[in-house]
Amino acid sequence: MRVTILHNAILDESAPDEKDVLAQVAAISDALEHLGHDAVVLPCDLNLSALKQRLSHAAPNMVFNLVESLGQSGALIHLVPFFLAANHFPFTGAQADAMMLSSNKIMAKTVMRASGLPTPDWLGPYPATESPIQKPGIAQEIEAKTWIIKSVWEHASIGLDEDGLLSGVSADAVVAEMATRATDLGGACFAETFIEGREFNLSVLDGPDGPVVLPPAEIQFMGYGPEKPRIVGYRAKWDSTAYEYSHTPRRFTFAPEDRPLLKTLAEKALSAWHCFGLKGYARVDFRVDSNRAPWILEVNANPCLSPDAGFAAALAQAGIPFWAAVERILMVADRENGGPK
Repeated sequence: MRVTILHNAILDESAPDEKDVLAQVAAISDALEHLGHDAVVLPCDLNLSALKQRLSHAAPNMVFNLVESLGQSGALIHLVPFFLAANHFPFTGAQADAMMLSSNKIMAKTVMRASGLPTPDWLGPYPATESPIQKPGIAQEIEAKTWIIKSVWEHASIGLDEDGLLSGVSADAVVAEMATRATDLGGACFAETFIEGREFNLSVLDGPDGPVVLPPAEIQFMGYGPEKPRIVGYRAKWDSTAYEYSHTPRRFTFAPEDRPLLKTLAEKALSAWHCFGLKGYARVDFRVDSNRAPWILEVNANPCLSPDAGFAAALAQAGIPFWAAVERILMVADRENGGPK
């Protein structure tokens, strides 16, 4: 099979989270070589006309879509799958509509709420023309909660840190903080109720018999005192010199009393998969509050496939070689595009 590995173009000045896509490219290239496929790597930018010419010339049997942004904007992540579908290039992973609905966190939360999936309350987005106070009595509710300011579109915890926490403040103060942080958050942001509790990542891999949930991972907050908020922010993911980076390991071993909770998380991860119509692979991020109630923070339709990231770790925990997961992703994509059933 001729496979084109498509990724967002990287610049010398690109941030660590953007450059990480090159580690994913290397991992997928190695897996494709192991499987005996012919692989070509193709970076792309906002010049979709040039992309069409290069893909037409390459004539791939499959495009392995690793594009996470265009023009350094995560808000354009869904353009590539729309482009590939419109030009009849078969591709891996989530389809365009699922990518758009899951990547816009406000739209994703709206879809989840309508489908009965638990997701924390939110205010925003900013900028917007409507006041966040949309019903009587909500002003008091806002002041009683702790809020965390997040990007609407950007992934990889861009702009996310403990400075974005707000407690005991008015709606106007929440909006003012969103305005202050909007630029660092990619231009559009919102406030989400902060769930103080445990954090879990559940990876899902498609296959011939449907999606399966890989072993759940919990992010531990080692050495975090009561004064330090438990947040997996940008420093925890991308700054190897930061305290947060070395004190937030993931674990896959749990006490027997966690089994009912883990079963519930797996069920809700699968529900999220079906809710958004996902394909190939995905990761669902949860917080679990003090009452052991799970809350879905994000549904990642194209989670990081780097060897040191959570998805690869979950595969290893399940005993699935990385190349075998790539084979399943290709098989599902081929089937979705009219290949063998």
